Parts: sequence; structure tokens; C-alpha cells
Amino acid sequence: MRVGIAPVRPCSLPTPNSPAVVRCCAAAPSKPVRLGKRWMEYQGIKNWEGLLDPLDDNLRGEIIRYGKFVEAAYSSFEFDTSSPSYATCRFSTHSLLKNSGVSNTGYRVTKNLTATSGIKFPRWVEKAPSWVWNQSSWVGYVAICDDKDEIARLGRRDVVIAYRGTATCMEWLENLRATLTHLPNAPSNVGPDIGGPMVEKGFLSLYTSETATCRSLRDEVKEEVGRILQRYGDEPLSLTITGHSLGAALATLTAYDITTTFNSPAPLVTVISFGTPRVGNRSFSCHVERCGTKILRIVNSHDLITKVPGFVIDGHDHHGELDSEEVGKRRKGAAGMAAGLPSWLQKRVEETQWVYADVGRELRVSSGDSSYLTWPITNVVTHHDLDTYLQLVSGYVSSKCPLRDTAKRVLSGRRAEKCQTQNKIRKLGG
Repeated sequence: MRVGIAPVRPCSLPTPNSPAVVRCCAAAPSKPVRLGKRWMEYQGIKNWEGLLDPLDDNLRGEIIRYGKFVEAAYSSFEFDTSSPSYATCRFSTHSLLKNSGVSNTGYRVTKNLTATSGIKFPRWVEKAPSWVWNQSSWVGYVAICDDKDEIARLGRRDVVIAYRGTATCMEWLENLRATLTHLPNAPSNVGPDIGGPMVEKGFLSLYTSETATCRSLRDEVKEEVGRILQRYGDEPLSLTITGHSLGAALATLTAYDITTTFNSPAPLVTVISFGTPRVGNRSFSCHVERCGTKILRIVNSHDLITKVPGFVIDGHDHHGELDSEEVGKRRKGAAGMAAGLPSWLQKRVEETQWVYADVGRELRVSSGDSSYLTWPITNVVTHHDLDTYLQLVSGYVSSKCPLRDTAKRVLSGRRAEKCQTQNKIRKLGG
């Protein structure tokens, strides 16, 4: 399951996104092109100017390729709460990519990553099943490209850090801790907000918390990145951090941490995220971008998760190459999302440090043109599903042509398969 808001105990019945029904039909071009000297453009050195609308085919292939690394993180996670290895990685590092269905990438996994919740419970909670209060869970991995042909195609050696989305009870609880908290060691005079950069408390907790037996995700990442830089820092190198849902939020925090920790040698750090919830306030957004991190957020306009936390959307233009009329429409629409608040109150809220803001550049796709994705039963979950995101990117052309006809037919076919599955379930239930 690749939903990012997956239930703690995944349903054993087929879902429209399970291997029993359909494999994600989004795929990178059958013959990957050589990026060569343009690789930095595709990694965002120029903020993807001229590549998003219409979507450049090479960039499309790279986005889907990184999405496959996130799929591998989902496939490798042990979701079965009855298993003694629940919340760990199902595969060894040397077989992870192959066993999760992402083979022949030219990458080698070098490090497993664990996220730990900082929520403290009373001792009586330990009487509940262990999967309920499991504090530390496998959340992703670090992989490095070491295939000469792939390095030549990419134009550099690439390092991938991939994160899955929410999967455990503790991660769900951390997601609900939506208050903003100050970012440690960040300057207070950055951005428009008094008090400086702030981020969502739950996300920061999962990134920085540790136990007596488990190091923090932050320390694991920094140690591995430091080792890689020491070994490969004298050659063209990129760090690409990718994730979905909660994993996209962790990717943003990771990218910020890397760019502010490692100054020399300093590789290009890029985030390719899917279905990202908002991570911090406007000062955090300004600080991340000022530090040089390049972030490309792929956003489904019908995905509710991308609109939380926070109830006021920042008015800055992060939507790609839009004309002034369209930007004005979106800003007007954003202002109206403040739950019906009076305009004077909206203005006061927007002037505080407590407003969440989007960060980086946005590629906005839309599932609204697919009859399958507007089916009521599948609305919330399917709009946020990683498979949906990859299919939408595969079929996206431009803001004026958000979905190719072929992609519409594929997604409509998935609806028909879902209907058949539901009918079988009803018959089985009498």
C-alpha cells in the first residue's frame, strides 16, 4: 500500500492500488536519455524554469524514476502488525531494491534509516500490543549510484534518500501534533515572521527524537552523508531526497539540515516530493530557499493532505509559470480557504508567525479530469495515493492539458477494476 495515510493494519482485501489489482502503469521513458551537462537544470539549479509548463519529457522521466525509489520504501516496509519484525525493513540492504521491484537502477543501498517518535506515554500503555506504542520504525534508506553507465547517463554520481509515508500509530499521533515549534539553531532574523523559522512539531519530533537504543533520523542521515562526501566529494555529485506524504515532509527537513551542515564540499541538494503536507512557516520557507536547497513539490490539486496543516495558504507564487491572471485567481481562492473567517481576521492571521507556507517550486497536477478519481468511495485516499501521483505525472502535458487521453483511459480502467472488486466483496459478505 502506497497511500501515506495507510491504516495501521493494512486490509488484506485487494485495493485499487494493490499488486493483486493493478501495478502502477506510470513509467519512465523506455529508453532513458543522457542528461549530460544539463543535469543541474533537471536538479533545479535554475528552479526548473521553462521545464514545468509544458512538462519537459526528460524531467518527467526523472520525477517518475525518483517516485519508484519511494515505492521501494513502501514495498520494503513490514506492515503486518502480527509479525515479530513489524515496522522494520523486510529486506537486506543489498537486496532491497531488487526485492521491492526496483531493479536495474544502477544504485546500491548503503544505509537503512529509522524514525523515532518523541511522544511519551504512561507506563500502563505498554500493556497494549507492542505495535500500538512502537516508538521507532524503519522509514527509508540511502542509496548511491555506482554503475558507470548510469553515472555517465546522469552526468554525475547521484545519492538518493527515500522516505515512505505514515504507517504506524506513533507516526499518526505525530502527524496530529500540528503546532509550530522553533527550528533549532536557526537564525531568528530570517524571513517575514517575528521569531524566525518554525516547523510542525510532529515532523520535527520524528526527525530529531532518539532513544537509548535508537539514534535519531537526523544523526543517521548526517553521518551517512558525511561519509559519502568524504569518499566522493571530489567528483560531480548530487543529493536527491524524495518522499511521499510524511516522507515528503521529512525530505524537506533533511534537505535543510544537509545544506546547513555541510558547506565544503557542497553538492547540489534537491527534493522531489509527492503529496507534501505543509512543513513550516514563511520564515522557514525563506530560510530553506536562501540556503540553496532546491525543492520541487508535485501536488495533486484534489489532494487534501497538501492543504494541511494550517488553514491559511501563503500567497507567494510557487505554482510554476502561471500568468498574472491565474496567480491572482489562486491567491483569491487561497484567501477563501480560511474556514470562512472575516477578511480582517484573515489578514491578522496572515501577519503572524503561526501561518504555514509552502516551500520551493510546485508542479500542480489534477485528478479532477479522471472519472475514476472522482468516484466518491476513492476520493480522499486515491487522490493522495503515490500510484495516482505517478500516473498523473506520466499523463501530464501542461496547465492547459493536465491529463492525456491515454492516462484518462488507464485511470478509468482502474475504476472498473475497483467496481468488480467491490462487487466480489459484497457477494462474499452475503
